[in-house]
Amino acid sequence: MTMENFRSGYVTIIGRPNVGKSTLLNKVMGEKLSIISNKPQTTRNTIQAILTKEDYQIIFLDTPGIHKPKHKLGEYMVTAAKQTLNEVDVVLFMTTPDVIPGPIDKKIIEEMKNCRASVILVINKTDTVKPEKIAQTIKSYISLYNFDEVVPISAYSGENIDELTKTIVSKLPYGPKYFPDDMITDQQERFIVAEIIREKILKNLTEEVPHGTAVEIISMKEDSNKNLVRIDANIYCEKESHKAIIIGKSGKMLKVIGQEARLDIEKFLSKKVYLELWVKVKKDWRDDNYSLKTLGYRIKT
Repeated sequence: MTMENFRSGYVTIIGRPNVGKSTLLNKVMGEKLSIISNKPQTTRNTIQAILTKEDYQIIFLDTPGIHKPKHKLGEYMVTAAKQTLNEVDVVLFMTTPDVIPGPIDKKIIEEMKNCRASVILVINKTDTVKPEKIAQTIKSYISLYNFDEVVPISAYSGENIDELTKTIVSKLPYGPKYFPDDMITDQQERFIVAEIIREKILKNLTEEVPHGTAVEIISMKEDSNKNLVRIDANIYCEKESHKAIIIGKSGKMLKVIGQEARLDIEKFLSKKVYLELWVKVKKDWRDDNYSLKTLGYRIKT
């Protein structure tokens, strides 16, 4: 394959919360790069993942779901999602088999009207409904926007993922290889480790507590003699009552979060991990610019 026939470009996955954007990214990549939860607004940053094959390279951006923000963190998430529309070659507008597009879907479509990229309508979770409903869903969305392609998939089972990948590649321009073959993400290990811990918080806690949490990696040191990585991390929450819930009776909940996170981190790093977690209260951190910046969110003041 000569470089003249090599396709490369940037692809954003956009949609309302909880339509399966992170699940799709992980399935396409064959790697767990983006955390998954059944709770909306799980993704907070734009994750960059790189899929390189013999004749193409796709750089995926998994964005936070577009929603009505309730605090500065929410505003950051929505801005991050919208900005990617002007920075990519292909947009995957992802939804589920709901016959009538909701207000957030319509808001995203309105944002896409000034978009110069190719836009592919991706209907996810097609394994959960009958074909007639999928057809109705497609009809209702294409009445609102002139999509370049429509691809129904199941990100969970992997159904039609190969077809979606082929469709994406066909829309990419001919161009250079932007990243080395063995590079699958531009995110640092610390970021992914923090996200794994946050995923376990989301999984094990309910209601508003998980959304008021953030994870900061304080120390990550490798002991080469023992093939071991020692990780110290802070879990921040907004209230003393939330701190008590995260720790749990006799420390049981924190132990569960730590054990589950450690196993996934060991898979990611391919090394044994010693993980130490602390829970601290940082009141209203989601509305504090300084706290957001120190936790890695690129907030504009």
